Amino acid sequence: MLLAIFDKTALLFWPVSAVAGLDIVFLTAITGAFHLDGLADAADGMLGHRPREKALEIMKDSRIGVMGVMAIICCLLIKWCGLMNLDRHLRFLMLVLIPAYARSGMLFGMRLLPYGRTGGTGYAFFQNPLQAKDFVWMIPVVAASILSGWRGIGLNLIFVLILISILAYYRRRMGCITGDMLGAMTEIMEAALFLFLSAGWIQ
Repeated sequence: MLLAIFDKTALLFWPVSAVAGLDIVFLTAITGAFHLDGLADAADGMLGHRPREKALEIMKDSRIGVMGVMAIICCLLIKWCGLMNLDRHLRFLMLVLIPAYARSGMLFGMRLLPYGRTGGTGYAFFQNPLQAKDFVWMIPVVAASILSGWRGIGLNLIFVLILISILAYYRRRMGCITGDMLGAMTEIMEAALFLFLSAGWIQ
């Protein structure tokens, strides 16, 4: 909601191309770049042919490598492309829903994959397995998307496909999940959903 209000206000003063960039800065600022940091660490550790334990070790390193830098650049560029071309009639709603979907994806990661290390940023979230009631806050998000029409229905389908793809990759590549991987999941999901909703063939 904060992002949608910020975007609506900024559009009174700047063109949509500039506002798309400002939206990205705003999103990064209110999250403290926390998920982007996870994306960079996950990319450095997982992109390559390193064994699981070596990948986990690299993810713990506070330094950033080439893969991490490229992952952040590509992710932010995709977000900018998507934000710049969102349908103006659905723009406010999608700026509320898409970040909500991206963060909801983490719940499925916590529920379906084991935590990959002892301690760490995400460790506290895995102490008690998530139950069905923990997903209840997704109901208004899904309902709002469906009520928005066929593009909202498409948003749900794309969310499911991306979610399955990411979790399948994590399971095959690592057999687990970490806090960094949850952050990467959020950033990838958000960028992909913004890009999908801006596609010319669904405007």
